[in-house]
Amino acid sequence: MIMMIESIISFILHIDQHLVEIIRDFGNWTYGILFSIVFVETGVVIFPFLPGDSLLFAAGTFSALGSLSLPILLIVFFTAAVLGDSLNYEIGKKVGTTITPGSFMGRFINQDKMHKAEAFFNKHGGKTIVIARFMPFIRTFIPFVAGASRMKYGYFLMYNVIGAALWVLSCTLLGYFFGNIPIVRDNFSTVLIVIILLSVIPALFGFIKSRKKPQTSK
Repeated sequence: MIMMIESIISFILHIDQHLVEIIRDFGNWTYGILFSIVFVETGVVIFPFLPGDSLLFAAGTFSALGSLSLPILLIVFFTAAVLGDSLNYEIGKKVGTTITPGSFMGRFINQDKMHKAEAFFNKHGGKTIVIARFMPFIRTFIPFVAGASRMKYGYFLMYNVIGAALWVLSCTLLGYFFGNIPIVRDNFSTVLIVIILLSVIPALFGFIKSRKKPQTSK
């Protein structure tokens, strides 16, 4: 388990190097691999730790070099993001209310993260689905919570499509236009860490705010 976590961290922090190897070894199948990573990260609630924002940014960088096609990348990522959230919604709708800490899925789901996602969802409603696209971990739990809450699928799908489009376009195009600037390229791992940190800032502020509420209510 520890080795797997270390491998995932290495993949995220050195995703540019790994993408070079994937493109070299798999050619056009790279699009299928990228689709699978985004689909699983957004669609399977027990895999919130897979790379999201950093993967889109890195892939956009390689598309600027001509190693990948930008239009195909945008279509692949958008489709994977929409389908992934839709699958996650359906899983939440079918089993969300039956999961307990001792159940099979309960062992893999961080209950604390799930409760935070529920609180975030209850506070912001439908727009949460769009906002959560830019928040690692929360991004994976929100569609599940929406399904478990029996949100109407048509309403969910509208926000799902909007959120996916904004997420894919912003992260991929940032990589496309800025990923090959010398200072960014030479400090790629640091840039990815900054991207991840910026992504979790909203969740961090939300956590700090929720911690302060009980104290101010006394």
